[in-house]
Amino acid sequence: METKVFDRIEKKYLITKKDQTKLRKIIKEHMDKDKYHQSEVFNLYFDTDSYDFIIQSIDQPNFKEKLRARSYGGYNRVFLEIKTKLRAKDDANIGYKRRVMITQQDFDDLVARKATATELASRQMEKSTDHQIAKEVDYFIEHFNLTPKILVHYSRESYKGPNNLRITFDEKLKYRHQNLGFFSAKSDKIYFKDKKNIIMEIKAHGAFPLWLVELLSKNHIYPQRFSKIGHIYTRLRKENHV
Repeated sequence: METKVFDRIEKKYLITKKDQTKLRKIIKEHMDKDKYHQSEVFNLYFDTDSYDFIIQSIDQPNFKEKLRARSYGGYNRVFLEIKTKLRAKDDANIGYKRRVMITQQDFDDLVARKATATELASRQMEKSTDHQIAKEVDYFIEHFNLTPKILVHYSRESYKGPNNLRITFDEKLKYRHQNLGFFSAKSDKIYFKDKKNIIMEIKAHGAFPLWLVELLSKNHIYPQRFSKIGHIYTRLRKENHV
C-alpha cells in the first residue's frame, strides 16, 4: 500500500482557454510534463446526511478538513485522502494531505461497511504510517457517519518543476450525486457554463519563482477562493436535489 503525506501552499485560479494557451507556452519553458501528464480524475466526496463538511467549506473557515476518495481513469486503485487546509494570506491555503491506496474492490467493501480501512491496510501494509492514516479514515467515517455524496470528475493536465512546484489545469468538469461509481455517466452535469471554465491550481513549498509571479501579473491572473464541491452543493440545493 502506497502512502503519501503532502504539505504545501495552494492557490487556485479561474481562467479561459485563451489564458491557458498563453500560460502553457511559458510554463513549458520552465517546467516538465508530469509523469501522468494527461489524466482523467474522479473525486468522490464523503459527507454527513446534512452535508456538514461541504457547508463548512462554503463558509471558508480558517481551518477545514474533508475526506474523499480519488481514482484515475483506467487505474484500478483508489486513494483515500484526508485533506486539511489552513487559510494563509493572499488567497492561498496551506494544504496537508494524508492518503493511503487500496484496490477498487477494497473500496467497495469499505463503503458497504464490510471492512474498515484499518483492516484493508493490514492486508498489504508497507509502513506504520499506512496503519495510522487508515485509522484516521475510519475515525472520520465512524465518528461523523460519513457516506459518499458527490462525484466530481475532470480532465487534468499536469506540470512539475524545481522545489516541488506543481501546476495543474482542470477542465471539462462534470458531477453527479447519484450512481457514484468511478466512471462517466449520461447523468453527469456540466460544471461550468461560462468562458472561465478551467481551474488552474499552483502548489509549491514556499514562494513562487519570479518567472511565474511575473507571468501571472502580466496576464492579469489572480488567485480566487474557490471550492469545487461547495459550488456543486449550492447548485444542487437550488435544484432541490439535496
